Amino acid sequence: MNEKTASIRPQGASRPTIYDVAKQAGVSKSLVSLVLRGSPNVSAERRAAVDAAIAELNYRPSRAAAALAGSRTGTIGVIIDDYRNLWFVDFLQGMQEVLAERGIRVAVADRSFNAHVDASPLEGFLAMRVDGIVVASEPSPEMGDGIGVPSVLAGNRLRQIPGADVVTSDDKRGGNLAADHLLGLGHRKIGHVTGGGGSARERAAGFVDALHEAGVESVVLGDAGTSEQDGFHFTKMLLQANPETTAVFAANDSMAMGAAAAIRDLGLRVPEDISLLGYDNSPLASSNLLRLTTVDALNLEVGRQAGLALLARFDGAEQVEATCLVEPWLVVRGSTARVAS
Repeated sequence: MNEKTASIRPQGASRPTIYDVAKQAGVSKSLVSLVLRGSPNVSAERRAAVDAAIAELNYRPSRAAAALAGSRTGTIGVIIDDYRNLWFVDFLQGMQEVLAERGIRVAVADRSFNAHVDASPLEGFLAMRVDGIVVASEPSPEMGDGIGVPSVLAGNRLRQIPGADVVTSDDKRGGNLAADHLLGLGHRKIGHVTGGGGSARERAAGFVDALHEAGVESVVLGDAGTSEQDGFHFTKMLLQANPETTAVFAANDSMAMGAAAAIRDLGLRVPEDISLLGYDNSPLASSNLLRLTTVDALNLEVGRQAGLALLARFDGAEQVEATCLVEPWLVVRGSTARVAS
């Protein structure tokens, strides 16, 4: 009598799941999904590890799940990193306007909101079987092999997502615009408060390049968050260390609001003593409190283009990553003025 070599699961044991396969192979669930879909965006080594785990566990995708995977749910997922960031207001509105015309719903998840329970927005959206995903935050490590559904990376980011289109405002050009405006007003002692994300770095790079081209040294502080509190902290530090500063450029309008508070705390005035310039043209910028000169990143248009990129994928666009750059412009209000003689 021949012995059977195939493993037999104990009676009553639950069927192995895709999560079991991911754990056995030492990869993410999204990578297992890519292998099951036959995606080319998986290395041979990782594909072999997943195939081996599938064989060892005798994993079989459920027919119901396979059928569901072939149908549309009419929902896309958007992953953000901080619901308090005003950048998302116009961005989500622009995306919703485009997708609503096709009856597509938008679900939003803040990656940091449930970080304390180690909840993954990506895994949640894949479990919901969304038709596509827009990542409007720094990509997480689990996205390093692609996502497995049509995807768009919104904004300049430090990492890319294989297979994802990129839609962003031209942040480097925006930094150029900010520097050119302050230089045109006669400022030569200029500081910049910024953060550590991809968009902030691009804005800083454009700003510093324009200053250096004009022969002006730059003072840049900040490498982490871009909140109002960060703006307050780094602006106060910058002005105390460099009292000759006549202008401050903040990486976004929230930071600019914190910068305005720091300037006031030091007994200085905007724009009489310090010109102040922000970025994003958020609702804060046009308030009577700030009347902030700012770079408009056209976030509404970035959202629209992200939605259009997804729709193009749904309609069968070729699977070659595309990049869409939206041109920013400067909005001049009352927070900047010519340098005092």
